Amino acid sequence: MHRNRPDLPAPTQRRTMVKAAAGALLLTGAASAPAWATSARSRPRAGRVLVFSRTAGFRHDSIPDGIATITNLGAQSGFAVDATEDAAAFTPGNLARYAAVVFLSTTGDVLDTGGQTAFEGYVAAGGGYAGVHAAADTEYDWPFYGGLCGAWFQSHPAIQQATIKVEDHAHPATGHLGDTWVRTDEWYNYRTNPRDTATVHVLAALDESSYTGGTMNGDHPISWYQTYKGGRAFYTGLGHTKESYAEPAFRRHLLGGITYAMGLPTTGHGR
Repeated sequence: MHRNRPDLPAPTQRRTMVKAAAGALLLTGAASAPAWATSARSRPRAGRVLVFSRTAGFRHDSIPDGIATITNLGAQSGFAVDATEDAAAFTPGNLARYAAVVFLSTTGDVLDTGGQTAFEGYVAAGGGYAGVHAAADTEYDWPFYGGLCGAWFQSHPAIQQATIKVEDHAHPATGHLGDTWVRTDEWYNYRTNPRDTATVHVLAALDESSYTGGTMNGDHPISWYQTYKGGRAFYTGLGHTKESYAEPAFRRHLLGGITYAMGLPTTGHGR
């Protein structure tokens, strides 16, 4: 994603929804459900997730793949998925239907003042947020959002292979991974180091010696989570490429982050 590319026209708004039966988790490459993937339906609002993918700047061509993947993960894991690019969905009444809102490679200013206020209230009431990739390239003039996401995008080098160092194996987004994870993606540099934020817990960081173009002086978080102003927040810098959404390990990483945002248990799983 290059921030100096011209804005692309917003696509036709779309909304999809899948109602899935609870059952075993059948991710590609995963033989059985991890212990943390308990039924969401016993928790308030935990049976439904909203995927928001509005763009006011660069538009990732992987967004449809991301929506399809999250919809599929929901169908396999027992939660419903609604997808929208309509900012009018951000009202107190509508947001109250969801256990988590996924900002899927959103870019630029995507919510008006009313939508921002509604989302702040939703988080304060215990709602969850999961940011994917360009979610960090969103709402630069909204301090609440910057704190929720954990860091804003600054730049990126060319797509290339890099090594990720996994720092936490006690979280559903990373419990299935080894100590290192080698994969290809577009690796974001961030304006600030989220590790410097008191509430952020880093899950994984890039080994800047394994690729070209890292600018964070050797301490380069790429995925993290936190509790924030009453709610739960997860962010992953992964997910630029279409191919990411076909990777079993990335799909499980994404699902783990979403289930954390939904309020499901974050222990009892592992590699």
